[in-house]
Amino acid sequence: MTDFTVGDDCFRLDGKPVRLLSGALHYFRVHEAQWEHRLAMLAAMGLNCVETYVPWNLHEPREGEVRDVGALGRFLDAVERAGLWAIVRPGPYICAEWENGGLPVWVTGRFGRRVRTRDAAYRAVVERWFRELLPQVVRRQVSRGGPVVLVQAENEYGSYGSDAVYLEWLAGLLRQCGVTVPLFTSDGPEDHMLTGGSVPGLLATANFGSGAREGFKVLRRHQPGGPLMCMEFWCGWFDHWGAEPVRRDPEQAAGALREILECGASVNVYMAHGGTNFGGWAGANRSGPHQDESFQPTVTSYDYDAPVDEYGRATEKFRLFREVLEAYAEGPLPALPPEPVGLAGPVRVELAEWAPLGDVLEVLGDPETESGVPATFEELGVDRGLVRYRVAVPGPRQAYPLGASGLRDRAVVSVDGVRAGVLTEESGTLPEPVAGPAEVELWVESLGRVNYGPRLGEPKGVTGGVLHERQYLHGVRARGLRLDAFDDAGAVAAVPFGPVAGAAGAGDAGRTGLFRGTFTVEGTANASGASGDPGASGASGASGDFDASGASTASGTPGVPGVDHAGVELPGWTRGFVWVNGFCLGRYWSAGPQRTLYVPGPVLRGGVNEVWVLELEDAGEPRVELGPGAPADTDAPGVVQR
Repeated sequence: MTDFTVGDDCFRLDGKPVRLLSGALHYFRVHEAQWEHRLAMLAAMGLNCVETYVPWNLHEPREGEVRDVGALGRFLDAVERAGLWAIVRPGPYICAEWENGGLPVWVTGRFGRRVRTRDAAYRAVVERWFRELLPQVVRRQVSRGGPVVLVQAENEYGSYGSDAVYLEWLAGLLRQCGVTVPLFTSDGPEDHMLTGGSVPGLLATANFGSGAREGFKVLRRHQPGGPLMCMEFWCGWFDHWGAEPVRRDPEQAAGALREILECGASVNVYMAHGGTNFGGWAGANRSGPHQDESFQPTVTSYDYDAPVDEYGRATEKFRLFREVLEAYAEGPLPALPPEPVGLAGPVRVELAEWAPLGDVLEVLGDPETESGVPATFEELGVDRGLVRYRVAVPGPRQAYPLGASGLRDRAVVSVDGVRAGVLTEESGTLPEPVAGPAEVELWVESLGRVNYGPRLGEPKGVTGGVLHERQYLHGVRARGLRLDAFDDAGAVAAVPFGPVAGAAGAGDAGRTGLFRGTFTVEGTANASGASGDPGASGASGASGDFDASGASTASGTPGVPGVDHAGVELPGWTRGFVWVNGFCLGRYWSAGPQRTLYVPGPVLRGGVNEVWVLELEDAGEPRVELGPGAPADTDAPGVVQR
């Protein structure tokens, strides 16, 4: 039986000192058919371990509706086949720039500020979830012949709270569920974070992007012995909609990595490969020194300026990191796997069909409710997607300003069927006053829930009320359109599509809606193997079962021979979501900086493919463009982070 332990100054495997050279790769941000290639890239960079979070909300979006926890197990099996160790960070909170920090909306909606505390009811649902999830980890621990060597208790808790009772209970729960490998915590190298987030008897690790010597000095004040480890070495950063992309100089990042290793420490490169926020699962932040100011939604790409880019390709940062890590390898590093190959040549997809947003709601929406005040997304059971609110302005009355208080996040508003404006949290009043009587309709979209800081778990929708002058308008009807309603291709087929020309003659109603078109892909003979067997025929990305990442588990090998990926662009379109063969690529938004959505090769089919575009604000010409793809931010100069 293999034994992995925390020694006085290092990790030990069967008593022998070992250093963990780990890289973050989240199984839920990479198509399952591409795991093998991405793991091979990490090994070729010189890593011996991979780290992943586990997003609770992806696996249990509604209470008791548990989806494919086996995806984690399959990923850990792939890690073992790649010859790597594994670090698992099951939360229940994960941050990760992921919707709601991984907490389900039914949890934060029910418990509010009691989440991540000793609250008995909150702890009960966490325990039930862990007992469902953790067998996937327990049976794959290194002591049982698997790859798992470390498991985290909570995540960066010192940045949020100080409930030692909760943390010690959570560590005990992990042990009760059968976790026997060492447990650890991770926090920023600041005294208040380490005192708030550490647990006696558990290894404390630090998260930072530079200044290793100073960071480890702070950590040693709180933990005089044990291995040093930077659990999140931030080698890049994530991007927000409407902001410049953030970049980190490769040589500077390589120097920071070298400093960590010169300290004798272990490291987890965050991210080694970032992947993509498929399915609208991107989170959001709040600006300001305490993360409680303006709203900052995260883009679909999670490229992270990582050494392995969103498309699975080695970057200059990869080459420099490999040079640093090679000095710490026990032997020659593996060769790089073949570089992924993009779609050959541009393909224009004509969107020949269209259905108004109201018709889409009639087929795919939840039942409409009516209450005195607007129901929040949480009260309606909507995690990702939008809600249509309808309310009457009594009359007769003169024109007054009309707006929405507590709006989260963005609303397209019409008055008596005519577009009246777009409202946001910062600009919540229509530009022109409204007289009564009138019928007001607000289509409100959540742009991603906050994943870090004191605003974690804040509700979405019209969380205050609809105001006419100072008067609240009551009797609000609300109907949700959940994004996962589109997972059912049969239900989408029931939407009453008509010719796209109908959108042009539909007035304001034609500016939004669900658009549909097809395109054809032919395979080539130069497959890299990054998307599965290059000799296999294409498999539908919209048929069969779907795992938790949204990847097809239809019989047969997915993809098109010779095509490992593609990129989708929507010039002239404003904001919405795109699906290819029923696989949701994520959100697009003309606010930028992201212009290209990544298409995993495995979701493509040899022959005819189908595209859906759900436009929520202003549609462009009825076509989209596919090409070989590129890192989503190459058209922007970027902001250098050091």
